[in-house]
Amino acid sequence: MTWTIKTALQWATHYLQEQGIESARLDSELLLAYTLGTDRVHLYLHPDRPLSPTEQEVFTTFLHRRAHHEPLAYITGRREFWSLEFLVTPAVLIPRPETELLVEQAVLLLQKMQGQGEPLWVLDIGTGSGNIAVSVATAVPTCRVVALDRSWAALGVARHNAVRHGVDSRVHLVQGDLLAPFQTETSPFALILSNPPYVPAADWEHLPPTIKQYEPRLALDGGKEGIDYAERIIREARFYLRPDGYLLLEMGEGQAASLLALCQDNGYCCPALIKDYAGIDRVLIAQGKQKGAAMRDRNGKNAY
Repeated sequence: MTWTIKTALQWATHYLQEQGIESARLDSELLLAYTLGTDRVHLYLHPDRPLSPTEQEVFTTFLHRRAHHEPLAYITGRREFWSLEFLVTPAVLIPRPETELLVEQAVLLLQKMQGQGEPLWVLDIGTGSGNIAVSVATAVPTCRVVALDRSWAALGVARHNAVRHGVDSRVHLVQGDLLAPFQTETSPFALILSNPPYVPAADWEHLPPTIKQYEPRLALDGGKEGIDYAERIIREARFYLRPDGYLLLEMGEGQAASLLALCQDNGYCCPALIKDYAGIDRVLIAQGKQKGAAMRDRNGKNAY
């Protein structure tokens, strides 16, 4: 039987619904549009257009993958973020809309800091696909971004995205664990950004299969309380910031109080919280050094 666009969508929607996929119709449209190399509008303008045997086979393969809860972004290899399209593979976390809030706040701060006669250096810890680093670099042409990740595979994806969006000369890729590759004397960052793993370990088994079975646990599991990585970043980042620099962290629901206390204990100035569109505290912003407070090194001595 030869499918038309209309009949293919009808069958696909019913099939995905039977497999428990909540967004069955939307996913069917996106996968068919991807198969045909077109957009969703085309599907509605040409409902009687027949699918070739090859197109039908490819579309069916995509549907079977989605029926097993594989994320749409991994099937198509792409995800939109900050109005840019990013390559996405199973080596990296799929960019989330809420992370755009982190980018938005970073861009606002950088725009205020421009014109001070010094280059604006930004560090993105755990860059993954490079969505944060590339988005900031495209929005603020005067800044340079160091994109750090432990995974070489992730850095390969980030490199592709930096080249794709023409910012590879200003996005510098570094492999390493958190801030270990840097020296405080040579790392005066204006901003340090991170969307660290923040899912509490006990919540892992309760995550949807589309996340638990496919996305890298390394990019999601934040330890017992979900703040292991955020805590390490807060304790270390102040040594790598300019005196007027800022730390920006994305966080999970219910983690704000703990992270605010960590900021205060570690000498940050005026930590603040930014809520997402659901009213959840999502981004922490803190300036690196309290006015009048002595900066301590890792041994507890005054750094200056």
